[in-house]
Amino acid sequence: MSTATLLEAARFAARAHHGQRRKGGADIPYVDHVLDVAARLAEVHAGDEVLILAALLHDTVEDCDVTEADLAVRFGPEVAALVMEVTDDTSLPKAEQRRQQEEHIRHASDRAKRLKMADKASNLTAIARTPPDWSAERMQGYIDWALRVIDPVRGLDPALEARFDAAVAEARAAAARQ
Repeated sequence: MSTATLLEAARFAARAHHGQRRKGGADIPYVDHVLDVAARLAEVHAGDEVLILAALLHDTVEDCDVTEADLAVRFGPEVAALVMEVTDDTSLPKAEQRRQQEEHIRHASDRAKRLKMADKASNLTAIARTPPDWSAERMQGYIDWALRVIDPVRGLDPALEARFDAAVAEARAAAARQ
């Protein structure tokens, strides 16, 4: 993987997410999330440049003023297509976005499934370590939903699944402490 391209994607994501913060009292810059997702994937799939670049960029279209065309020009059509494959339609109500994630994952590419698994694991770890101001019930609801998204794709990547399961366990313990 080209280090220059990797750093360009990290810089692009940092600029796109400038000023955004993760939920929770720790006031963590949002870019920490995309770096975490990319790191989780790099631990297991370091040689898959498209996957790692898409991990860094996966929330730029959904949460920022970035288009698929912007990503295609900067990082290539394959990276842009993978980002779009995991991008929610934010014009829909949140409940419908969640339902669509549950349905879409079953038909997604293997790369998209891996990216979604790392994304959900990152979110669960964040909920556990820097909890948002959520009730135990809401935390458990997120955990249950994450499982509904990921459970249908089990068997694809045991290493990522183990990391996801560890994040589920950590989030469940945090919810129990709420």
